[in-house]
Formats: sequence, C-alpha cells, structure tokens
Amino acid sequence: MSREAEETVQARLGIAPIAWWNDDLPDLSDDVSLEECLRQAAEAGYCGMETGRRFPMDPAVLKPVLDQHGMQVCGGWFSGRLLDGSLEEEKDRVRAQLDLFRATGAPCLIYGETARSIQGDRTVPLARKPRIDKTEMRAYGRKLTAFAEWCAEQGVPLSYHHHMAAVVETEEEIDALMMATGEALGLLYDAGHLAFAGGDVLALIDRHAERINHVHAKDVRLGVVHGIDRERESFLDAVVKGAFTVPGDGDLDFAAILGRLARNGYQGWFVVEAEQDPRQAPPAQMARIGWQELTRLLRAAGYSIETG
Repeated sequence: MSREAEETVQARLGIAPIAWWNDDLPDLSDDVSLEECLRQAAEAGYCGMETGRRFPMDPAVLKPVLDQHGMQVCGGWFSGRLLDGSLEEEKDRVRAQLDLFRATGAPCLIYGETARSIQGDRTVPLARKPRIDKTEMRAYGRKLTAFAEWCAEQGVPLSYHHHMAAVVETEEEIDALMMATGEALGLLYDAGHLAFAGGDVLALIDRHAERINHVHAKDVRLGVVHGIDRERESFLDAVVKGAFTVPGDGDLDFAAILGRLARNGYQGWFVVEAEQDPRQAPPAQMARIGWQELTRLLRAAGYSIETG
C-alpha cells in the first residue's frame, strides 16, 4: 500500500452501531431502531455504517433503508471459530453474510476469532485470555489464509480484528499472526485495542502497513485502562468502566496515528467504533465528536475525505 508522500490519499468515514446497541452487553444499548441509528449517524456526517444485530440480512430489505439515509455498509463483524473449527464449517457459517456484503458493496468482512475467547464473558478476568504456541499458530494461520483466499474469491476481502481477551491480542501475537498467514488475510488496525494490550500503536503500522485494509478509530481513557485489575476484572468490566471512547474524547495521539497511516499509504475506511454506556456517553453526541476530530486530523494528515 506504500505510496509517495506527496500523493493525496483518500479516506471515508464510517461508524459502528456498537455505540447504540452492544451485542455482548444488552444493558449498554439505546432503545433505537436501525432507521434512527442510521439517521443519527448520517446527521453527524458519516457515509457508512458497519452491520449489527438489528441489520436485516436480506439486501432487498436493507438497501432501501441505507439509501434513504445516504449510507452504505462499510464492513461488519463475523464471529469466527476457525481456531477450533474446520474451513468448510466456516464457509457454511459465513455464506449469508458474504452474500449480503457482496450485494451491498461492503469493503471487507471483519473476522473476529471467538473460539476460546473470553471477550464476552464477564466472569473471566483478562489475565486468563487464551494463548497458543507457535505450532498451533502456524496451523491456525494456514486455515485463516485459506479462508481469506476463499472470501476474496467470493468478492469480499477479509480483515482480521486483533481484540482484547481473544487469542490475538498483543503486539507480539499480531506479529506472529502476520508471519503465519498469507497476503490474502488483511489486518484491521485498531489503536484502542492495541493500546489497551500495551502495544506500540505507531510501530505496528510501520511493520504491517501492507496488510492493513481497514481501520477502527477507537480511542481509550488511559486512566481507566491502567486502573483495571487484570487478575480480577474482565474485558466487559473495562467496557462498563469506560475504557473506550471516540477520538477527541480520549488519550491517544490520533494526529500521530493518522499521520503514520497516511505516510504508509493507507486509503479506505476509518470507522469510529467505541462501545460505551449510552446513558453516560450519548451515541449521537459521541458520533459528532468523533467525526469532527477525525475530519480535522485526517485533513491535517493529507487525506482527501470522500463524502459519498
């Protein structure tokens, strides 16, 4: 993806519905419809939204709703199980979502490994996250590569989401995954998760820029992150305490992050994705804060922002 520094790079701004509806913690959800969620996001300035639990899987039903609000599908999470499952099982499980994404022109499918993950279990502390050795990582990487190649053949690239409390969480685990997989597997870069895991948010971009094909613009409140007792508290405990937020409301240096992505030639979607308690962080307000900060910093980094 590397390009000459003086060349203009393109960016599009999307948002994830997790600020409105949290799939792992239903209590952290606004009682709003898909239509209202899209309306608020479009009003804030976004032109895309990732899918969530209230999205219909039939493109004939979904596309008119998106068109009404001038929005498009800019990705969406798939709960993968390849770590313990078979390639053929995964193809069967993902087929309907791939069909929807292809029909709606989604840029990628976001693969999140949920096998052995503790990210959705509030009873398990962060210190007990799953880990695998080099041999198992190589076997996992072969399956992921084959799955990514197959998804690309179906017209939808794969983007792997490193995630707190999952098997690929830390900077070292991301490096190992990239070494174990082929170029067909893209990398979703999420500064919030990487910072929470103690990683270097800039160095990772330099090492894996060629693989980054999707970006989640997630910020963190470092005071909350550093205050988590990882021997006793879970990922969801951290979410409830407010570990995550949008750019413009957190502590990460997004000017440096976006500048480094631009320097390495990343073009594509920047998706605000920050799960919070909507009673403490109203989603429409957070959406506006994230959009305003990202547009300011993206332009400063040399991006041209596409609006449609």
